[in-house]
Amino acid sequence: MQLKSLLFVGAIAPFVAVPQIGVAAERQSEIVVAQQQSPDAKRDDEKRQRPDAKQPDRRQPAKPAAQNAKPAAPDTKPAAQNTKPAAQQPAANRKEDGKRGRAPAAQNAEPEKPAERPRRPAAAKPAEQQKPAAAQPAQQQKPAAQQKPRQSDDKNARGRQGPQDRQRQDAQDQQRERADTAQRNRRIEDVRKERKETREGNRTVIRESSRTIIKENGRTIIRHDEVERFRRSGGNVQVTKRGTETVNTIVRPGGVRVVDVVDSHGRLVRRSRWVNGREIILINNNYGPPRPGFSFIVTLPPPVIRIPRDHYIVEADRADRALLYATLIAPPVDRIERPYTLEEIRYSPAVRERMPRIDLDTVTFDTGSWELTPDQGRLLAPIAAAMKEAIDKNPNEIYLIEGHTDAVGSEEDNLSLSDRRAEAVAEVLSENFGIPPENLTTQGYGEQNLKVPVQGPERRNRRVTVRRITPLLMGKS
Repeated sequence: MQLKSLLFVGAIAPFVAVPQIGVAAERQSEIVVAQQQSPDAKRDDEKRQRPDAKQPDRRQPAKPAAQNAKPAAPDTKPAAQNTKPAAQQPAANRKEDGKRGRAPAAQNAEPEKPAERPRRPAAAKPAEQQKPAAAQPAQQQKPAAQQKPRQSDDKNARGRQGPQDRQRQDAQDQQRERADTAQRNRRIEDVRKERKETREGNRTVIRESSRTIIKENGRTIIRHDEVERFRRSGGNVQVTKRGTETVNTIVRPGGVRVVDVVDSHGRLVRRSRWVNGREIILINNNYGPPRPGFSFIVTLPPPVIRIPRDHYIVEADRADRALLYATLIAPPVDRIERPYTLEEIRYSPAVRERMPRIDLDTVTFDTGSWELTPDQGRLLAPIAAAMKEAIDKNPNEIYLIEGHTDAVGSEEDNLSLSDRRAEAVAEVLSENFGIPPENLTTQGYGEQNLKVPVQGPERRNRRVTVRRITPLLMGKS
């Protein structure tokens, strides 16, 4: 019996050992696999084996991280700026694909809310965002060349004055402003009413405000006081007497001092500019003793013109900047025999014809008026820019602004109107474009120098002309 039992056990022993060996082998394999698994996989397996661990729902696909994440606040930095690249993150946060159907870590965890960037206080606004006063739009700031010079009531000068002096200065400024306003609103009809005519030997003298019309031996001229133009251009004028001469000292804004010396007949004897205590003579007229009649009118043969006609008489509306500038610095077209006085230049067409001229056909005036409207004044910008360039090159340049009319109307009216229009152009050049007033002188000719020889109305005869006269004053060709 025992022998049979041993034989039976020996017979079935191989079949019982095989499954046990297989189980042991399987357990050994699991041990090896467990040892080969990464620490992350082990922790995930432990989590799934815990009772309280949440298992992912395999029936529905996991939502993308973009749908689970809360939108970032406008003032916070993007999440990408606050997170480290995947290569720098701990292994527990990395995404591992193919690990027993595990969802990526980004799908199971809500992204961390980035830290808010501290707001800057209002006072710490960057400098580039704060608009400085100098960076205001150009149309809101008036260019220095177009700013009207300050009147004599300069703040610094007022600070040095006593109360009574300031009150007196204020009263004078107000009176002058009212007079200037009334002057601008006047027309030739108003001037005609105030004229007073007298006889002085062989001449007839007609006086109107600051102008005098003189008729003698079939000739008619008009004279005026240029000090008024300096005063209206912002200069502080002081008048003193020196024997038979009148000395007008004009202090312009910026401290420039100009001195005009006028004789008893109202003729300019000398004009000079004082710079750093040094006198620079701009106009020096050696009239000598007074002579009878219009002895200052010079008779010369017509000049020989060797330059193109359109460079001798330049139409401003057709000329470019280069031609305007070239004309304002051009030499005489014919030889100059000697220096001429300002009065000889003003009243002698043959002397003036030695120099090229620019006809400002672009500006027009209302009938019977000498006021230059702002839109007409802006048309002087090209000639002003060329003149400014020429004066910057030679501060002693002198330009004559001439006024002309057509042959319609009386001789006295046309002379007065043309003289006032020439002065109006000079004032705009100084006040709006910064041309020094001492570099300009004006004269009206009425209908005496017609551009088109007709006795009726003609627009081309109603013009203002600019002419360089520096070589004529100096006697240099």
